[in-house]
Amino acid sequence: MFQRKYIYIILLSIFCYGQLTAQQYTTLIKGGRVIDPKNNIDGIMDIAISGDTIAKVAKHIDQNLADKVILAEGLIITPGLIDLHSHNFFGTEPNHYLSNGLEALPPDGFTFRCGITAVVDAGGAGWKNFPVFKTQVINNSKTRVYAFLNIVGEGMRGHPYEQNINDMDSKMTALVALQHKEVVGVKVAHYSGSEWTPVDRALDAAKRARIPVMIDFGGNIPPLSLADLLINRLRSGDIFTHAYANVSGRMPIVDANGEVMQFVKEAQEKGVIFDVGHGGGSFAYSQAVPATQNGFFPNTISTDLHTGSMNAGMKDLLNVMSKFLNLGMILPEVINASSWKSAQVIQKKDIGHLSVGTVADIAVFKLEKGNFGFVDSSGYKMQGDKKLVCELTIRAGEIVYDLNGISKQSWTME
Repeated sequence: MFQRKYIYIILLSIFCYGQLTAQQYTTLIKGGRVIDPKNNIDGIMDIAISGDTIAKVAKHIDQNLADKVILAEGLIITPGLIDLHSHNFFGTEPNHYLSNGLEALPPDGFTFRCGITAVVDAGGAGWKNFPVFKTQVINNSKTRVYAFLNIVGEGMRGHPYEQNINDMDSKMTALVALQHKEVVGVKVAHYSGSEWTPVDRALDAAKRARIPVMIDFGGNIPPLSLADLLINRLRSGDIFTHAYANVSGRMPIVDANGEVMQFVKEAQEKGVIFDVGHGGGSFAYSQAVPATQNGFFPNTISTDLHTGSMNAGMKDLLNVMSKFLNLGMILPEVINASSWKSAQVIQKKDIGHLSVGTVADIAVFKLEKGNFGFVDSSGYKMQGDKKLVCELTIRAGEIVYDLNGISKQSWTME
């Protein structure tokens, strides 16, 4: 009897140990091409998740150690994407444009389906209404939401408000930025005067808060000097968005002969970040094609997402990324410009990569081959043969989007 009791205890211990080892990982993604620019990974790997954390990245992780196994052969696994230029201060206030207005978009409905796990609102809120944005959007989104704080206290409320130099307070902007970890930069946008005051005050606020500026530049006739902005004013790490725009009131980056301006190349070399910010009117093939043919590619790829851009040529981040794939940018560079590089720009180095021990924000894509049409902001179409499609998105270990049910069990009639 005594011996049988101990045999029972030993067998029970073995059984329990087996159960524990079988549940070592919550989810295992197997056999996909992992592209993780931060860690210089580009190859067939498995990724194991435990709870909300990446537990292991390696070849041939035993699938018996995971509760859920996702087979990703033929698919691409990347860090969750970061949209560096989006507009998410949505609300119901009429005539408030992208500052608690009707033209901004709630993050979760437009992020996960594209593999995006973090967005940066580009100037919707100023120091006066940032608390509303934080309470209303940041605190109620599964998506990570950061913000470039508008130098205008009222935020991006509309053209007349954005011309008010008296509402551009660098000290208050810096103070609010320092109080909230979600503020990652200062934004200048839509100013149509001939003064440098908005840029100078934004730079002053950014220096006080030790964060970058994002500049949506232009609007005056004749245009202010783009060379002055890029060479003499912007610092390494500051962001020039709408890089491939060709609009009235702003000098383009490509000259009449199809050559990238020398000062533009010099600015990128000194560390100014050239961001796409496609939007509804800020991406022209007349700029992007000759620029990329000259080897001038963006540092970061972003959408400028709002109701005015989402159904036109821009569509979504994957559509913009696909454009650059078809313009000659290789896939790892496109992923880097949409993840790790953006994380570095906003000084959030805990995201944008697949390092063990970090929060499991992961995207899984299919690279489709075929005949696709891509439209710019001027209404011109370019044909391409490559297009990224999001299959699955994981945010903090939770599957938040699954296009074709690759994480689910197949239904069969008993």
